[in-house]
Amino acid sequence: MVDVSAYILIQTELGRAAAVAVAVADLPGVTEAADVTGPYDVIVKASASNVDELGRMVVSRIQAVEGITRTLTCPIVNL
Repeated sequence: MVDVSAYILIQTELGRAAAVAVAVADLPGVTEAADVTGPYDVIVKASASNVDELGRMVVSRIQAVEGITRTLTCPIVNL
């Protein structure tokens, strides 16, 4: 059961956005990955069973992708 979803905003090295989006899209827990323009280069939607698992996914899987320089995780809330 998925309890936590988040958008992860990613900054990449120059010219690496497309390759990063493809690599991240294949990771377990990632449901979408798209190249974008603006202050971030890639936006990812990911899901996990809890906040701790989501954090581990970001730190151990997503941030390990070559070409990523910074991430910002934005958990989705239902107001």
